[in-house]
Amino acid sequence: MKKRNLIFLLPISLLLTGCDVSGELNGDAFIGKLIPNWISFVAQLGALLVLILVVIIFGYKPIKKIINKRQEHIMSEIEEAEKSKAVWQENELKSKETVLASNRTAADIVAEAKSNAEVERNKILEQTAFDVERMKKDAENDIARMEVEAQENIRKEMVSVALDASKELLGREVTSEDNTRLLEEFIEDVKK
Repeated sequence: MKKRNLIFLLPISLLLTGCDVSGELNGDAFIGKLIPNWISFVAQLGALLVLILVVIIFGYKPIKKIINKRQEHIMSEIEEAEKSKAVWQENELKSKETVLASNRTAADIVAEAKSNAEVERNKILEQTAFDVERMKKDAENDIARMEVEAQENIRKEMVSVALDASKELLGREVTSEDNTRLLEEFIEDVKK
């Protein structure tokens, strides 16, 4: 039997036996105890039923309503928790996607920076090569100009030396015609 049925049998068995606290047992009392007093039995049974009815109305039903409300509250909390968990998981996925997109963007930025640096490096190398070539040409032009100036200075010095030498050789003042002729001969001799 179920425990609930045993609980209801306990008061009924106590009513039927009519327990006496004196502890004396005689023949009439024993037979009186075997056959219960029907009036007191019905009164006690009615009181028990009223007590059970009162307990059900004022105890069981309100407690059951409270338990049902609590159960509904717990179920709604569980549903809210599941919704919150779903939202959290969705937000976590979005966060991961955002992080991945940020990583991709960062990688793109780094690649673009490397590309820009390479282009800038090539520009600098080209500019440097152009500057070196220009400086080389300027140096060659300076060398050629200085060479021409040096030759001119040497020629002037040679003319001066030749004039002085011709004055000494001839012992007289050299005319401009003599000077030109001697100068040309001297230059021809030096070039050979």
